[in-house]
Amino acid sequence: MLYSHGRLIEAAEQRGHRLDTITVADNAVSIPEPRPSATHDAVILRHGTTRTNFGMAILRQFELAGVWPLNPSAAISSSRNKFHCLQILSNNGLNIPLSAYSEDQMQAEALLQAVGGPPAVIKVLDGAHGVGVELCRTRADAIATFDAFYREEGNVMMQEFITEAKGSDIRCIVIGGKFVAAMRRQGAVGEFRSNLHQGGSAHPVEATDDEKLAAERAAQIMELNFCGVDMLRSDRGPLIIEVNSSPGLEGIEAVTGLDIASDVIDCIERRIGSVS
Repeated sequence: MLYSHGRLIEAAEQRGHRLDTITVADNAVSIPEPRPSATHDAVILRHGTTRTNFGMAILRQFELAGVWPLNPSAAISSSRNKFHCLQILSNNGLNIPLSAYSEDQMQAEALLQAVGGPPAVIKVLDGAHGVGVELCRTRADAIATFDAFYREEGNVMMQEFITEAKGSDIRCIVIGGKFVAAMRRQGAVGEFRSNLHQGGSAHPVEATDDEKLAAERAAQIMELNFCGVDMLRSDRGPLIIEVNSSPGLEGIEAVTGLDIASDVIDCIERRIGSVS
């Protein structure tokens, strides 16, 4: 069992709750069917990006039955599309790196110019754990990488490379609209991606007031009750690069010593209590 799943189950059981695990891969959704009936008080959706559409279908069935979702299906869908998420954040006044997207494979040169590259970062829109992300330091490399990603994934964006971030980012955890913890993730030697799944390391960090405010504002805008807000420290202040609707707990709990899983259950209890 994944660490995060186990910790959430443990935290729920310690408070006298039963947390049933439903494996997305082993289920099906059919319609039409009799009116759904609520058999649970709340639902937490945690699954990989390869099952986003099906995970959303299952979560919506719970929502239709009146079960409260920790993170709503619409909010998860918006956050999982990296470019859509950045559109929403930017439109609401939050700072992001220059970003560009096109469905036209021939627009690589135009996108590169739009983000001030090279260098430039190329990402697939629904990637996770640093997979489908490359730093391209030359024009030829950027265009070739964009072409390769496009042929395989179809949805690719380019983003400004923030040199002064030096291969690290800040992950802020927000629960129930409040900042609760942060860690600095540092890429391995020779690796610009700071993701722990790509060999990055996690370190304690003191988030600035601006970073805390940006994280809370991002969670509010994206309508997520539990999320990780990833940002880069730049010469022009914190730049949000992603909002993760199902952040892992292992790294942040290890670095901070905080019981993040119990904070998540607290958030659910406060909500369920307010509607009972």
